[in-house]
Amino acid sequence: MAGEKQEVQWPIPNFHFRAMVGSTEISFQEVSGLDAEVDVVEYRNGNSPNFVEPKMPGLKKYSDITLKKGMFKGDLELYDYFMKVQMNLIEPKTITISLIDSDNQTTLFVWTLTNAFPKKVTGASLNAKTSEAAIEEIVLAHEGMTMEAK
Repeated sequence: MAGEKQEVQWPIPNFHFRAMVGSTEISFQEVSGLDAEVDVVEYRNGNSPNFVEPKMPGLKKYSDITLKKGMFKGDLELYDYFMKVQMNLIEPKTITISLIDSDNQTTLFVWTLTNAFPKKVTGASLNAKTSEAAIEEIVLAHEGMTMEAK
């Protein structure tokens, strides 16, 4: 109707999220790599009357997930998790990343990674000329990802 005011919609901010590694919540500063893609399979018979290669979807591929967090005194949780990978002792975990609303209660989107395990851990970059916080990084490989809107 004329004169009705429409509600302005804004994209969801990306700075309020929660990460669960198995059943443990860990506070991360940054999460990246929530990507998925599908290989393209091309095949054309030599006697095909079409001069293009038909394409169809192939295997799915998922990017590694990078998690960054501040280092705290006595906190070796990510390093210890990485060290368990040796000698095939690691138990793959389910990783859940939830984008939450500013009310800190409402979950808007959830990414769930299956059979995730650490493949790389990076300690802080040290520099005497800056006053930045020490940030560590862990990279996780996984076998699949789902996304759910709440």
